Amino acid sequence: MTAERKKDLIRALKFFLFSVSAGVVQIASFTLLNEVIFVDGGDFGYWFSYLVALILSVIWNFTFNRRFTFKSAANVPIAMLLVFAFYAVFAPLSTLLEWWLCDLNGWNEYLVLAINMVLILLLNSYIKDMSSSVSRLTRMPSPKKTKRKQNTLLKTVNLNNLFSDDN
Repeated sequence: MTAERKKDLIRALKFFLFSVSAGVVQIASFTLLNEVIFVDGGDFGYWFSYLVALILSVIWNFTFNRRFTFKSAANVPIAMLLVFAFYAVFAPLSTLLEWWLCDLNGWNEYLVLAINMVLILLLNSYIKDMSSSVSRLTRMPSPKKTKRKQNTLLKTVNLNNLFSDDN
């Protein structure tokens, strides 16, 4: 296994584990809000609990993945804007899904929460893979690597000159 492949596997494992821990944060905060604080909150209590739990899990996941998985402090405002853009679309859609499945079709709210969490994990993984692929395709080679390739090429040319019949 190459070093690059091993690094990618470790990064994927960290991403998965932090995403699972964000799921724990979401379930715990949702349960606390829905079952303890908004016991008689009706639809407002349920939706508010879901939204607060989603925001807490996003903050948790963003912070830990940014710091430990991707070890990046660059472009934090841009990354936060992209996360906000994703959840500006996903949060209303997932809330509508929760409303449709729970309120209209009588599904268990925790089952629907789990479905939404799996959707978030899959969509985030897909987006990370897509952004990594685009990043790899658009990345310029570092000067050190380019220079190393040039030095290797020059050595090859020099060795070829040494063994040529022209000398």
